[in-house]
Amino acid sequence: MGLKPSDFKTDVFADWCPGCGDYGIMNGLQMAFAELGLEPHQIVLVSGIGCSGKEAHNVKCYGVHTLHGRTLPFAMGIKVANPNLEVVAIGGDGDGLGIGAGHFVNAGRRDIDMTYIIHNNGVYGLTKGQASPTLRLGVKTKSLPRANINEAVNPIALALISGYTFVARSYAYDVRHLKDTIKAAVQHKGLAFIDCLQPCPTYNNVNTKDWYAGEDRKDASGKPQSRLYKLEEASFDPTVRDWNEDFKKKVAALEKAQEWGDRIPIGIFYKNTLEPTFQERFSKRIPFYMTTPPAKQKLCDDKGYSHVNLQAFVDDLKTS
Repeated sequence: MGLKPSDFKTDVFADWCPGCGDYGIMNGLQMAFAELGLEPHQIVLVSGIGCSGKEAHNVKCYGVHTLHGRTLPFAMGIKVANPNLEVVAIGGDGDGLGIGAGHFVNAGRRDIDMTYIIHNNGVYGLTKGQASPTLRLGVKTKSLPRANINEAVNPIALALISGYTFVARSYAYDVRHLKDTIKAAVQHKGLAFIDCLQPCPTYNNVNTKDWYAGEDRKDASGKPQSRLYKLEEASFDPTVRDWNEDFKKKVAALEKAQEWGDRIPIGIFYKNTLEPTFQERFSKRIPFYMTTPPAKQKLCDDKGYSHVNLQAFVDDLKTS
């Protein structure tokens, strides 16, 4: 009998604000893991600090609640130590693109086979709504005394130029689309990034659920005109099938990443499975890495003594 989303629910009370997009992301994760046929013990969910950090408590699998901005180093360390685990990192836009921006960029160089999902709501929700790195220039949310004075970071563009081999965007209130996007990211061979638009009903009173739904721009019949459109329904092809077309695919993805306002694309922007993963490159240096990674190596004997022989190192110190 297959797994159900309920198999990934915990007894921890989800205490996000009513209407928070984090509930949709939690449900999307649970649905995706169930449909992928993953067992809870095969998954590690690594989260940082902020409202998004609570995902690690609300999804039944191994969970690691780490430090602010340090989600990716923890997650990458876990994946390198045990490449057989399915590692998913979760963080907020401030967590991952503010204090954690350096890790975000350098992770792209490695192409470790894991997934990173950012909850993007434009504000620091846990600390009362300050502008996060993704809030647009000139936007004034309810907690700001004046409009945001800084340019925004574009997560899709930053991931593309940093080397992520799967770059996508989804929307927290479209749980089925989010679920399918998470599945595609987890199944991708390489480092996958999902920018999840996640309305904060408490502090971001500009980019709200109604704003994304287009309630402020109804047609003549009174029907809202959604700002979101799906790349897969717009004949957009993100897949790199030959290295000769890689640059062209990246340019096309970057052009789509600039769209904002009345038309906001969601879906897969870029996908490249030609790039060798960190695990594949590491295996060429250490042939037994995948079968006997660090997490499966015996560190000591039955009496607790280390198997490592440091005598040659000590002898070298004595003669130097």
